[in-house]
Amino acid sequence: MNLPQAQYLLRCDDLCPTISRQPWQQILRVIQEFGIRPILAVVPANRDVALEVSPADPGFWKQMQALQTAGAMIGLHGYRHLCRSRGKSLLQLNSTSEFAGVPAETQQRWIRTGLGILHGHGLDPRIWVAPRHGFDLATLKVLGFERVALVSDGFAQIPFIRAGLTWIPQQLWGPMEKSRGLWTICIHPNTVTDSEVGQLSRFIREHAGQFTSVDRVLAELRPVELGGVERAYDFWAHWRLRVSRIRRCIVSQPRGCTAISSHTSSSGDAL
Repeated sequence: MNLPQAQYLLRCDDLCPTISRQPWQQILRVIQEFGIRPILAVVPANRDVALEVSPADPGFWKQMQALQTAGAMIGLHGYRHLCRSRGKSLLQLNSTSEFAGVPAETQQRWIRTGLGILHGHGLDPRIWVAPRHGFDLATLKVLGFERVALVSDGFAQIPFIRAGLTWIPQQLWGPMEKSRGLWTICIHPNTVTDSEVGQLSRFIREHAGQFTSVDRVLAELRPVELGGVERAYDFWAHWRLRVSRIRRCIVSQPRGCTAISSHTSSSGDAL
């Protein structure tokens, strides 16, 4: 599968009522100005104090509903965003996660409860977005059972099938021009700077015609099992990013590092 021109998706992570208000409003203006249909990764029942940045917004859930109506895809971003497990994740980008290594029964309870919370707020979560990219085969089995058929992760350049689910790759943490392939740019409103929002806005303005949506991707590009070349690229890109983060962690914390958080990534990690 070859794309004649690069296509881009925008993903916004860690969304919850206590999100950092000002950066999120800046990103929201960009989304609305250019008619972007992003993946909105919503935490159903946040308990992570790091995401309690602003007073709870009573209009948050209505806002998510409006964005969903406008074409955004709601993502289930874990359950409580408490990354305490040291289980082995399929992607192994961080040393702790919320789901990897947790018993399957607990994972199912969390996922089912999280879906119920989002449904109760009028949202239809259709794609899985794991906190810190942390999940295992048990997670994927539970997602399939709970009828969440999409995963936002992986480092290929095309949508692909793995473990019975459709993966929409996510490889960038800042705007970066590409010649071909499908590229998801992940933004964390709680940590993004004004400069990075400006960079994103300029990139979208220059490449507005290349921004797409998950629904359009699924309509135009039939996901397939990865061939040899794409599997090799996925493996190489994954390990390149992992090594890059480990090196940066060692430099910044010479006495050891217990977590390599994806929230600190920038376009310098982009593949």
